[in-house]
Amino acid sequence: MSERTRCIETLGALIGDVQVAMLTTVRADGRLVSRPLRTVTTAMPFLGELWFVVRRDSHKAHEVEGDPHVNLAYASPERNTYVSVSGRARIVDNRAKLDELWTPAMELYFAGGRGERDLVLLRVDVDSAQYWDGPSGWLGLALDVASSLVTGEPAPLADNQSIDLRQGH
Repeated sequence: MSERTRCIETLGALIGDVQVAMLTTVRADGRLVSRPLRTVTTAMPFLGELWFVVRRDSHKAHEVEGDPHVNLAYASPERNTYVSVSGRARIVDNRAKLDELWTPAMELYFAGGRGERDLVLLRVDVDSAQYWDGPSGWLGLALDVASSLVTGEPAPLADNQSIDLRQGH
């Protein structure tokens, strides 16, 4: 297995069950703006790209067209896992792909369903990520502290790693 494949699998495992990310885009005036966005998940494994459904005339779509550099922040406090993903975004107007990715849960956000004419996909090709993955819950933290007392070595409160999908791990 290649290093890039391992990195993709690691990132997929970290964010796979986190449904909402904070998407940060760059406004025309250079300011950053973040908003929550539901990641489209499918039965297919994560391959280095993330998909979202957006409206063509939304601020985020216009901002991505002006500057494709984006950041996505995923948080799973119950697992004590936090991931910051950097990548390049683009708008994809492809009805077949939208139909493939559509789930009934999306109707909570788009009352007209997948038939809404102004729906497009936002695709983010992941360049890199930074993650913090620590012991989850009080039991995990207690075990880390106990291990530290037994070994005399300080227990790391979180595994902090960088992933570069352009270069490897």
